[in-house]
Amino acid sequence: MKVAENMRVSVILPAAGLGTRMGKSAKKQFLELDGVPILIHTLRRFAGIAEVNEIIVACREEDMADVKGMLSGTPLIKPVRLVEGGDSRQESVEHALATVADDVDLVAVHDAVRPFADEMMIRTVIAAAAESGAAIVGIVPVDTVKQVHLAKVQTTISRDRLVLAQTPQVFKTSLLKQAFLKAREDAFIGTDESSLVERLDLVEVQVVPGSDRNIKITRPRDLDLARHFLAEESGS
Repeated sequence: MKVAENMRVSVILPAAGLGTRMGKSAKKQFLELDGVPILIHTLRRFAGIAEVNEIIVACREEDMADVKGMLSGTPLIKPVRLVEGGDSRQESVEHALATVADDVDLVAVHDAVRPFADEMMIRTVIAAAAESGAAIVGIVPVDTVKQVHLAKVQTTISRDRLVLAQTPQVFKTSLLKQAFLKAREDAFIGTDESSLVERLDLVEVQVVPGSDRNIKITRPRDLDLARHFLAEESGS
């Protein structure tokens, strides 16, 4: 699969989270790996993708100045815009999506605290979305999954029919905007962008292979694993 050369892709990084599970005063997206904020590590991944035209970071108003300072010290080959995020991930993505021009073909949404999405994965999911209209990355769970009720097992769910959704999640711009509009009308809160698109029942969301390394840094132990991955990449 290949993306047409004239196709425009915008990337949204929701970075307005408070990071309460991290148990630290600093917000997780601004914690440092090897002296560099996690957000900047993630930005670099997408700035290096040929198909990406712009990156939009949704952050809290009180963090705008700090993020601008980070960006001023980080030369990137793609334009980065800041928008004010909301109190939830969904609101932050919605605010950023509202600023995406109608002539943008695809929108990719990626967790600001997933700094290890590799180039092949990103380009593959973008190409899949260009073909099908909607695509996400996901991995098959390795543990047995049980459905429970009141702490009692109801059934064992086949792993052949399950994936653990990751990001990037990529959609045709018009489709994603329609999904967010419908969610607002219905007061529906989803756990990811795909869940909003699925409700429209207009396209089948394609799944491409994710990676065990594409971790979301949410807890202190995730930082240790992230440092290990970073050291492997740098060869130190």
